Amino acid sequence: MANLPSRADHVGSFLRPKYLLEAREKKAKGEMSAAELRKVEDKAIAEIVKFQEDVGLQAITDGEFRRTYFHIDFLEQIGGVKTDIPVMVKRPDGTEELAPPVMRVVGKVKHVKDIQLADFQYLKSQTKRTPKVCIPSPTMLHFRGGRAGISKEHYPELEPEFYEDVAKAYGDELQSLAKAGLTYVQMDDTNLAYLCDDKMRAAAKARGDDPNELPHRYAKFINRVVARKPAGMTLAVHLCRGNFQSTWAAQGGYEPVAEALLSEMNVDAYFLEYDDARSGDFKPLRFLPKGKTVVLGLVTTKLGELEKKDDLKRRIDEAAKYAPLDQLALSPQCGFSSTVHGNKIAVEAQRAKLRLVIETAQEVWG
Repeated sequence: MANLPSRADHVGSFLRPKYLLEAREKKAKGEMSAAELRKVEDKAIAEIVKFQEDVGLQAITDGEFRRTYFHIDFLEQIGGVKTDIPVMVKRPDGTEELAPPVMRVVGKVKHVKDIQLADFQYLKSQTKRTPKVCIPSPTMLHFRGGRAGISKEHYPELEPEFYEDVAKAYGDELQSLAKAGLTYVQMDDTNLAYLCDDKMRAAAKARGDDPNELPHRYAKFINRVVARKPAGMTLAVHLCRGNFQSTWAAQGGYEPVAEALLSEMNVDAYFLEYDDARSGDFKPLRFLPKGKTVVLGLVTTKLGELEKKDDLKRRIDEAAKYAPLDQLALSPQCGFSSTVHGNKIAVEAQRAKLRLVIETAQEVWG
């Protein structure tokens, strides 16, 4: 198994406690300083670390408790990246929703400061198990806006300058974390999963991208980051079809991206969503080479209803027809709270689902 701390893993984010949400509100209104909010975050993180240890997890995250969005909070701290203010958009049924902010590359991309270092150091101080840091995939800087979202003045050509600069910024960040003792990083990527969806493929085409070529380009892009990965660090990628408040954004099996993802991308492990029919069958796993692990996201974080252990085992057996059982592991399909808003699921269901993952993994792999 590709150096994962356990056969039972998780994607990283947890439901925020009420007192943390209240503190964030106060900070937004100017009633609390950043330092005061950080103290509240520290307390909430210490509690969620203990929760993960009590439940039996070996990989421990800070629950993404310091973030609003799983991707923006990180990416906008890279030099050359700017976030547009989120806008209200009308849904087809007439109600309004907040569209996620769009990120644009407005200058040369570079690593101007250590982004996750202080957060990681605090997490590490709270656990003797393996701390895991989740960061957004570098592809997030290309997919949403395509060529139009990247400054022509600074990057007349994307290849190789843009991809190289982003990979170097990521490499610098990983080096700073490795020096502090981090050995396990997960990159969250919605784009490769979106490229499994016909509607999303059409949208990419409209932006001037070839949806058949993009997965291969993204594999090369991520490999540029992998080439700068510190020795001894496990690098995983999590594919997500959208998880905002228990909703989803894309559907379709992994077949259109499977070869690029599993054979061409040089990461150690993949967290793949497989919690419902939207994710298709396990056949794409046939592309998994030796030495890599696929973590099957069979337990949903979108609904509170608990899966049956026998169903999970049956699905693991099914997956093992296409990839060796020894190269498989188990997790929920996504985090419980990809954004500060959280999924529509109870805190107790969060615990029950993680226990289910751990017990099932122990029974399947020993």
